Order: sequence, then structure tokens, then C-alpha cells
Amino acid sequence: MVNFKELGLVNTREMFAKAIKGGYAIPAFNFNNMEQLQAIVKASAETKSPVILQVSKGARNYANQTLLRYMAQGAVEYAKELGWEKPEIVLHLDHGDSFELCKSCVDFGFSSVMIDASSLPYEENIALTKKVVEYAHQYDVTVEAELGVLAGVEDEVSSAVSHYTKPEEVVDFATRTGCDSLAISIGTSHGAYKFTPEQCTRDPKTGKLVPPPLAFDVLDAVMEQLPGFPIVLHGSSSVPQEYVDMINNLGGKLPDAVGIPEEQLRKAAASAVCKINIDSDSRLAFTAAVRKVLSEKPGEFDPRKYCGVARDFMEDLYKHKIVNVLGSDGKAE
Repeated sequence: MVNFKELGLVNTREMFAKAIKGGYAIPAFNFNNMEQLQAIVKASAETKSPVILQVSKGARNYANQTLLRYMAQGAVEYAKELGWEKPEIVLHLDHGDSFELCKSCVDFGFSSVMIDASSLPYEENIALTKKVVEYAHQYDVTVEAELGVLAGVEDEVSSAVSHYTKPEEVVDFATRTGCDSLAISIGTSHGAYKFTPEQCTRDPKTGKLVPPPLAFDVLDAVMEQLPGFPIVLHGSSSVPQEYVDMINNLGGKLPDAVGIPEEQLRKAAASAVCKINIDSDSRLAFTAAVRKVLSEKPGEFDPRKYCGVARDFMEDLYKHKIVNVLGSDGKAE
């Protein structure tokens, strides 16, 4: 058993309370490799933003659970080296799909876990979420749950259609499970293809897809039912067209990739939404950078030469999200 406090990590309870009161959102960045982790920590340390390091089930299997523990501890120490005296860093399991997985993450030093039982019938979602909460809270680990289903694909998580969260269920769900935060469905979705062309309109000047607006009426209704309760948005990458275009122009194939407009995320961050998940954007930045370097230098075979550029791309992306979208810069000591 490894307690997250031994690794220098924090849970989400205090940072969420501050975010709701301050009208900003905490960035929750998924990572799969060292370069992503370096970029996240550097961007957060330099902007003094609290941050959530997110690990999916697939990423945990890819990286190895023991290595992840030491990478998280190393992230805290690296942040201190960069001048962040008291790093506010969370290690969070994204989309845990079983009690056993959540328990294993708690036991290996995660400071926060998500149990996603949203695909189960309502009462089964409550029962499984409550079981995870009761175990995690013994070790002061915070728990995120989900009500409603997001469309799209991200690692092992996939759904062909979305189901908006029902505001009339949230009080009962939060009360009976004891969860610390709640992920809701208001029209965001996983992956780089968040909407089909049929769901969008096209800008007559550029020909680019314009996605439909998020269902802020559902968010408002949830906030009315659960005032001051931490709300989470998944599937909130904006899919920057500069990276999509770069990838496509350099031999890639990402037709009609479209994300959530940043102005809508800024609006959400100013509400009770205190955690916004971003994954696909960093994948796009990484891939664009690698394609760029290898197209300009086809003889290059040193991974540091293209992964280093990818790390710089991602650091710029993370800083932009922190400062210009989420408003979490300067919110940590």
C-alpha cells in the first residue's frame, strides 16, 4: 500500500472548492509517456496552475503501474526544481471501469480515481460507485463518478451515441454514492471526431465544420439541483485546426476532425465546472510535431530530436489552455 501523500501528491477536494469559488477550472491532462508528463509539469509550474495528471486504464497498462508511481513522484520533484515550492499535483485514474481497478490505483498511490459506471443501469451505477467511494475515502482518495453517457472513442471507452445527464437524478445520485465530483454529459464527446459532419454546419468562408453548441441548459439545471458541487466535463479537446492541417498536409488523414470551441469551454469554466479533461489535443500536437520533423529531416532517427519538438508543441498547448481557456494560472502557490 502506497499512500499518495508519501509521493507529494494532493487530492482534488480543496482545489475543486477553490475553483468553484474562483470561477475557473482545473486542467486534467491525460499522459501516456515521459514527454507529455514533462510538458504538463513545466507548463503548470511556470503558470502556477494546479493540475491533474490523468491516466486511463490503457495508459496504465502501457506505462506499468510501478513506473507510474515513480513518475508521479518525479513529477512533484521536477516541479519543485522548476521553482514551484508547493506543487498542487493530482494523479487521477480516468474512466476506471471496475472496483478492482480503482482499488489497485488507490493502493498504488493515486490520489483520485474515477469510477465510470455510466453505461450500467442507474441503480447498478449507484451501487458500484458507492463501493469505490467507501474504499477510497478510507485513504483520503477522492472519487469522480459519471451520470450520462458521452459519445466518441477514447482508449477502451466508446459509445456510438450520447445521453444527456438527467438533472432530476443528480441529487439522489450524489447523496447515495458520496462521490466527490460528478462528470456530466452536455454534448462533449471523446476523441478527435466529436461530431459528424451532419451534426455541424459549415463556415461558408473557410469550409470548416462548425460544431453544435453545448447544452448549457442541462448544466444550469444540474447546478440548480447541486449548488456548489464539483462538476466535470470529459471529451473537451478543441481539436486545434493548425495541428489537424499540419498532420493532413504532411501525409496524415484526419478528415473532418472537429472539437469543442474554446469560447464554450471558457463559459463552462466560469461556472460550477471545475475540472475539464483534455487528451486529444496533446495527441494531435505530438503527432503534428513528429510529422513535421521527419518530413523536414527524413534521415532523422534519433527519437530525442522529434520527441523533443513534440514536447515543446505540447508545452505551448498546455500553457494556452491554462491561461486562455481554463483561467487556472496563478491559482497555486
